[in-house]
Amino acid sequence: MHEMSIAQRVLDVIEEQALVQGFNRVTQVWLEIGPLAMIDKQALRFSFNAIIGHSCAAGAELTIIDLPGKAVCRQCGLRLEIQQRYTPCPHCKDYSLQVVCGEEMRIKELEVA
Repeated sequence: MHEMSIAQRVLDVIEEQALVQGFNRVTQVWLEIGPLAMIDKQALRFSFNAIIGHSCAAGAELTIIDLPGKAVCRQCGLRLEIQQRYTPCPHCKDYSLQVVCGEEMRIKELEVA
């Protein structure tokens, strides 16, 4: 379950920023996650809640913002939204789509006290 290591890295970044920016407590965390990031959101929530225990993020609410997956067909140039890899182009039916976004996961915002 790689979601545990992802949750730990998110907590590491939060704690690093607490030191750099001088806040003591995080009450809410917003994460942006694309559909191609291969992250099980339920497992990530569970993992995050399991590790925040005695950290500056103890009790913080995790909000996940779904980002769109976008691609460009290399054959005909059509730009389209996708939810998974290996989707054919609806225009030319070619499978050579180049992903331009949707693979990312990032911390968008922290609410601190």
